Amino acid sequence: MSTTHKEYLLQSEPNKFSLEHLQAGEMIVNMGPQHPSTHGVLRLEVVTDGEIVQEVAPHIGYLHRCFEKHAESMAYNQTIPYVDRMDYLAAMNSEHVWCMGVEKLLGITDQIPKRVEYIRVLVTELNRIASHFLAIGTYAIDIGAFTPFLWLLRDREHIQRLLEWASGARMLYNYIWVGGLYYDLPIGFEERCREFIHYLQPKLDELDTILLTNKIFIDRTANVGVLPLDVAINYGCSGPMLRGSGLRHDLRRVDGYSVYPELEFEVPIGEGMMGSTGDCWDRNYVRALECRESVKIISQCLDKLTGEHKRTPDFDPQAACPKKLRMTGTQELYFRGETPRGELGYFFRTTDRSDVPFRCHGRAPSFVNLSVLPEISRGCMVADLIAIVGSVDIVLGEVDR
Repeated sequence: MSTTHKEYLLQSEPNKFSLEHLQAGEMIVNMGPQHPSTHGVLRLEVVTDGEIVQEVAPHIGYLHRCFEKHAESMAYNQTIPYVDRMDYLAAMNSEHVWCMGVEKLLGITDQIPKRVEYIRVLVTELNRIASHFLAIGTYAIDIGAFTPFLWLLRDREHIQRLLEWASGARMLYNYIWVGGLYYDLPIGFEERCREFIHYLQPKLDELDTILLTNKIFIDRTANVGVLPLDVAINYGCSGPMLRGSGLRHDLRRVDGYSVYPELEFEVPIGEGMMGSTGDCWDRNYVRALECRESVKIISQCLDKLTGEHKRTPDFDPQAACPKKLRMTGTQELYFRGETPRGELGYFFRTTDRSDVPFRCHGRAPSFVNLSVLPEISRGCMVADLIAIVGSVDIVLGEVDR
């Protein structure tokens, strides 16, 4: 390759590692951005010595959503469709956090009807299961197991249809609004949803049998990509990445937002059952257990929605929605919530009498969790690098924002 050609390549897409600094026997391998195991448009620049990974550098920015500039040029309620497009696999969760943050700025948190709160938790927990099913299913394909992917996508489709029934959309919902909801649940939704969770519980047992306790799966994931707890904390990891390393930290419990303090559920953690605490197996095990806990939460929400807070003819899900979202005074607020990937937070800086934030920043858990990849990949095999990337469960829409 000529010097001119090499300089052009470096200008068009800068590399972190230089050819001149490679040791004897080392080479630079690019994985992605089209490689399916990168779970989106992510480029990994890998320095290898044979089959051993020496260094990894993630290159991001291929799926930039321009979210923060959109948020700073639109009213708070107009931004919700753009919130959906960050973590497009868990749009309900993202909407929930955004709307709770804006409601806190407006000081209307106490005005939200209880039925609205329980519906919000119901749909976000359904979306959490759907997200984890896709994470575990695509992870199984990454390491060579095809049947679990088909089974999980089959069951995820039931959730997609329920959410489409409620909101009119399969992935980007715009269902949770500031102060309320787009619409009440359709008549018969609660009964159909209860049928689904009864159907799902034995399917989760099947998942344990066919995948999590499968010897080949254990061999490919146990003691691979071990994330020590102190490293996870120092890098700011959250969600299953952090809990997989043994820390029982869940914002639904820690911050106790919405109606989560009224619901009973456990916070699963990795315990090193098949290998070392914090390995790839533990992270997937935590996600599988979280699906079981979400089923418990959904069941309790259905009890409330068909009992104490059942539908009434005069119920208006938009009753608390403000007509104008103008802020009073200059405020700063950081609000966070627990999405399937971890701590999603929004920082707002408002100006007096404005319905558009002066500054808005999104703290995306996928971005922070991805940053620890070089630490847990150093010294692994190239094939194990694919297993490690899949276990992080990133969504590039919120990595790039």
